[in-house]
This record gives sequence, C-alpha cells and structure tokens, in this order.
Amino acid sequence: MTAKRNRPLSPHLFHWRWQIHAIVSILHRATGDGMALVGIPLFLWWLASLASGPAAYSAFLRFAGSPLGYLLGIGLTFGLFQHLASGVRHFFMDIGAGYELRTARRSSIVRTAVQN
Repeated sequence: MTAKRNRPLSPHLFHWRWQIHAIVSILHRATGDGMALVGIPLFLWWLASLASGPAAYSAFLRFAGSPLGYLLGIGLTFGLFQHLASGVRHFFMDIGAGYELRTARRSSIVRTAVQN
C-alpha cells in the first residue's frame, strides 16, 4: 500500500510567464524553419522555371504576383530580417556576451523594437 504523496506538479507552459527573450528565441527557430520549408522550394521553382523557358517562367510570375505569392514574399522577407537580427544577437551570446538576465531581456527588446 502506497501513501499518496503531495508532490509538486510539473510546470506547464501556461503556468509560466513568457519572457521576451524566450519568445525571440522561439521566433528565431520558427523563421529558420519557415525559410527552409517555404523559401527553398520557391527558390528551386524559380530556378527550374528559368531553365524551362518562357512559358514556365510566366507561370511562376503569375503565382508570384497573386495574393498568395505576395503573402509568401512578405512573410519570407519578415522571416529573413527577423532571423538575421536574432542571429546577430545569438552570435554575441555565443561569444559570451549578454548572458545576464537583464542584458538578455534588453537585447531582446531592442531587437524587437528595431524589427518593428
């Protein structure tokens, strides 16, 4: 017979207060994945349409000029600049600068303010 113990529950994501530096880090990973999963196929389609001739290239341009094409272009552009800014921040953290909580929070806020 085991007695019921009052053990603490494992922390859950909704019980934590999300910090800005954690959100920036998650966005860095998400934008990298997004650029890889969306940007690379679009780039390869563009290259293949260039090699295939004017009809294939005009089909690509029709897609790129559509609302979905504009949405993907704007999203990829935002993702590129967000990923670049976060990458610079992570580079400085990799060389040992900015690990203190106060500095990490400030660099996240500055990175977010520059992005917007």
